[in-house]
Amino acid sequence: MQAAFDKTDLIILKSLLHDGRASFSSIAKETALTDVAIKKRVESLRRRGIVSSITANLNYKALGFENPIFVQIRSEIGKNKDLLKKMENFDHIIELYQVLGEYNLLAKMVVNDLSTAEKVISKLGLIDGVLDIKALVVSNELKQGNVLPSTVLQRKL
Repeated sequence: MQAAFDKTDLIILKSLLHDGRASFSSIAKETALTDVAIKKRVESLRRRGIVSSITANLNYKALGFENPIFVQIRSEIGKNKDLLKKMENFDHIIELYQVLGEYNLLAKMVVNDLSTAEKVISKLGLIDGVLDIKALVVSNELKQGNVLPSTVLQRKL
């Protein structure tokens, strides 16, 4: 079910996506509401599940990591529950998705160097239920998605 929101909520969401530390008073100036009203709106967005969290975006390169590596995994569906539990223990895997297509799992991992990536991918391949693995090393990030698809959202308002 899709959550309903209005133009004011859209302004709040855009402000928070641009700067998660934006003050309620600075957002209030954009909306002609009070900072208390903005605080209540943000709390409402959280309660309704539209905003799940406000977090920092890390620059992994600045922290000494290589570009991310996406790992496509084809697994036996019946063994996914145990497989996912084991994958949760891999520190280098920072995101994990169930996907449709030839491969049914997609993991995003960050490593200090490519030899570490090889070791992690080899360990993944040894987990019971993994049938095939394909690694995709990001050569260059072209676009990062901390924005709302505004043309689509505006049609819904």
